[in-house]
Amino acid sequence: MFQRPWDLGSLDCNAIAADMTDIIKIDDYRWQIPQAVGMNSPGLVFSSEALLAEMLREGVLEQVRGVASLPGIVGPSLAMPDAHQGYGFPIGGVAAFDPAGGVVSPGGVGYDINCGVRLLRSKLSAQDLSPGQLRNLADVLAAGIPAGVGVGGGLNLSEKDLRRVLSQGAAWVVGRGMGVESDLEFCESFGALPGADPEEVGPRALKRGSCQVGTLGAGNHFLEIAQVDQVYDQRVSEAFGLREGQLVLWIHSGSRGLGHQVCDDALRSLAKSPEAIRPPDRQLIAAPPASPAGRAYLAAMAAAANYAFANRQALTHLAREAMQRALGLGPAQLGLSLVYDVAHNVAKLENHLWQGRRRELWVHRKGATRALGPGHSELPAQYQQVGQPVLLPGDMGRASFVLCGTEKAEAETFASSAHGAGRRMSRTRAKKEARGRSLTEEMAARGVLVRAANLKTLAEEMPEAYKDAAQVVEVMHGSGLARKVVRTRPLAVIKG
Repeated sequence: MFQRPWDLGSLDCNAIAADMTDIIKIDDYRWQIPQAVGMNSPGLVFSSEALLAEMLREGVLEQVRGVASLPGIVGPSLAMPDAHQGYGFPIGGVAAFDPAGGVVSPGGVGYDINCGVRLLRSKLSAQDLSPGQLRNLADVLAAGIPAGVGVGGGLNLSEKDLRRVLSQGAAWVVGRGMGVESDLEFCESFGALPGADPEEVGPRALKRGSCQVGTLGAGNHFLEIAQVDQVYDQRVSEAFGLREGQLVLWIHSGSRGLGHQVCDDALRSLAKSPEAIRPPDRQLIAAPPASPAGRAYLAAMAAAANYAFANRQALTHLAREAMQRALGLGPAQLGLSLVYDVAHNVAKLENHLWQGRRRELWVHRKGATRALGPGHSELPAQYQQVGQPVLLPGDMGRASFVLCGTEKAEAETFASSAHGAGRRMSRTRAKKEARGRSLTEEMAARGVLVRAANLKTLAEEMPEAYKDAAQVVEVMHGSGLARKVVRTRPLAVIKG
């Protein structure tokens, strides 16, 4: 039994359901929620005591229990250390389901389907840039990357080409000369999920996606110029092509309006479907994967995921061109090459070893990322000995991290990891806290240049609105689910 709920910071224990005291502390990084009436599995939370306090305040553990109530769940309902409240599933939630007796749930993927992040390394050192060059680089990137709520201005796709994007993902963009073949090798699932069917994507989603490939969006999406400022594991960092002082580029974006509409359409359709599974929490509405409703959602979800892969590939092309212009360098001199691209919000049919046997499982990762250990067949050859790069971005004022996947993650979390810092403050509260402040000047005082299309968005995304990514990383590293490789420090951030 978890005997010390009063130790969790300034937690208001009266606001927590009594059965939350049944949390069992396994070790410093693992907390079990025992299986109770209505649950088909226990819950397992990866957290420190400090981060657990915030989860309790937000009702995250109740959402973990809700996910555990879904039929056909295999293994525990999981929460990563960056978990916070989401739609149905917590953001930072992971769950695997049997294809025969389980479910697929739009709430287990989320609205921003395949919101994800990619990291690119350059041949430059941060010290190669003067302050003036860095300012110019930030200006050119901000001018060259369409960003903002609902903003288009990306590739103007015909309906025929849009459907090809939905089927082919990043490969379609590379095939149009906006990238190189090796970009696909260093993408999760090679930049496209199987099973995508553009015919299952509704007309409104298609319309919203017609001009947003190659756009950043708003919210927590960003493009960041950063510097590798600490190396924790020299052998793995060398395999990833990362070194201390190196200039790198982070890109965080997803499926934009198309993905949001796909999720919304699926929820509306399921609400009317006789095949729907309706748990007590209506946000967890689901369907059997093999049912017509389940197949339709999975086909549309995969198409939206492929749109997101294509979007990040197009953004990479725009960023390469902008950096070359700003710095007066050719492609070979800049050497902006992909370390890896990982998805956050997807459900995938994967093969995992569970309780001594190999099983095909529908793994939902919502605000969580894949973390393959060494030797996995999907890894590029140069990562086979060290494991998958696990990209964990922080907020725009503090560090981001690169970790590597481990065999322990495969055994405990279906090869899953935390995906970032995780919100600790609602957007409404963040805007209230930012009132009367000049966040651009505050960031400049920290040594970070900010270029934002909308100051309201900047307020919503201020550093204090997020947990410290370093705390999340310590849980991942300490639990053995992922190992620290390098830390990066932001120099310039582009926001919508």
